[in-house]
Amino acid sequence: MAKTKTSFFCQNCGAQSAKWIGKCPNCNEWNTYVEEVIQKEQSHSKQAYSITSDKPHLISDIVPGNTLRFPLPDKELNRVLGGGLVQGSLVLFGGEPGIGKSTLLLQIALSASDLKVLYVSGEESQEQLRMRAERIGINNKNCYILTETTIQNIFQQLEQIQPQLLVIDSIQTLYTNLIDSAPGSISQIRQCTADLMRYAKTTQVPVFIIGHITKDGSIAGPKVLEHMVDTVLQFEGDTHHIYRLLRTTKNRFGSTNELGIYEMTGTGLREVSNPSEVLITAREEPVSGVAIAAITEGVRPLMIETQALVSTAAYGTPQRSSTGYDLRRLSMLLAVLEKRCGFRLGSKDVFLNIAGGIKVEDPATDLAIVTAILSSGEEVPISPRYCFAGEIGLSGEIRPVNRIDQRISEAEKMGFEQIFISKYNKKEIPKTSHIKVQTVGKMEEFFSKLFG
Repeated sequence: MAKTKTSFFCQNCGAQSAKWIGKCPNCNEWNTYVEEVIQKEQSHSKQAYSITSDKPHLISDIVPGNTLRFPLPDKELNRVLGGGLVQGSLVLFGGEPGIGKSTLLLQIALSASDLKVLYVSGEESQEQLRMRAERIGINNKNCYILTETTIQNIFQQLEQIQPQLLVIDSIQTLYTNLIDSAPGSISQIRQCTADLMRYAKTTQVPVFIIGHITKDGSIAGPKVLEHMVDTVLQFEGDTHHIYRLLRTTKNRFGSTNELGIYEMTGTGLREVSNPSEVLITAREEPVSGVAIAAITEGVRPLMIETQALVSTAAYGTPQRSSTGYDLRRLSMLLAVLEKRCGFRLGSKDVFLNIAGGIKVEDPATDLAIVTAILSSGEEVPISPRYCFAGEIGLSGEIRPVNRIDQRISEAEKMGFEQIFISKYNKKEIPKTSHIKVQTVGKMEEFFSKLFG
């Protein structure tokens, strides 16, 4: 009988060590190494797929072909995936608990009525999934439900059903009999993902995998998990808000800058086709501390509302708080306003909020944020028909931003009267636009045009 071999794995990054060590040399985390049993395969069990061999070819002799895609009923997911789901692709779907990962994928499985779908759940029973399907209100006679956690049993069912789409919920609950370790361990996750990837590539069946995340927001398990899959989708949002954001952090078949927006309702997740209307609050009269920013997420222009509150520091030490925006960048903008423009904000509390509970990383938001801060500090309301798109440099200049033509077109479509941009974007202004475009180069010039 072969001797049992063990090794130590870091539960944070997946690094392997022959002995236990306190601090991981790869991710610098403490007390993350756990001993796991490594058992080599003595005999391979029969799988539901076969491995085909191939011969090497010269790259000049390979005929390029179009990637085979088929569109899903969800338009937002199609956009994020790059135009549809690629045959034989392995898609990893991560997000916080309760954000709606299982609901969205079950909704997709039920709405794809022209595909034979197998939904494998290791966390919920068949009765729970049936109740969720009734709440969603979509009936699909080609959707099969399997509650199983053993990967060998799943492959046996795949051989019988032969689905056209496979959903795994979740990868942390699966385990293989070939490795003597608990489900969710580094070895189990790596081996189960490798088996699913081999199945997807050899049968051309696309596979969705739901993955848990750690307390710092990264996908749980070894980092090799994200390297193995073709696409990594991140489902974000605040559980106290109704909007959810679907982002792409890795995509071998499309862009990694796309964004999908959903609204959580009592009957599931609803696609938001025009997010600019829902991210801007309708008001009867202008108020101070509010400015509209024209941003882009991938190739999608959005109009978002930035809110700022400036008040005198009550306890001597001024506070800086930001929700949905980088706090370090906010501190930089406040330093520019004080050093270059002469506004005394060092003794003021500054609170910033991006409406709708979304997170913004586009530097073109700088101009709107500065406008909202000065509007609140001086108690001067900004017209709700004005919007802003510009990056602010450390010397007080307003730098150009990309895709300015799409931002201007979106502002015109939303009914805005004026948009303030950098003068270095003047050549990219569409000639057919009817909105008034204000071009500025320095902060002083911008303040004189905006406040008179």
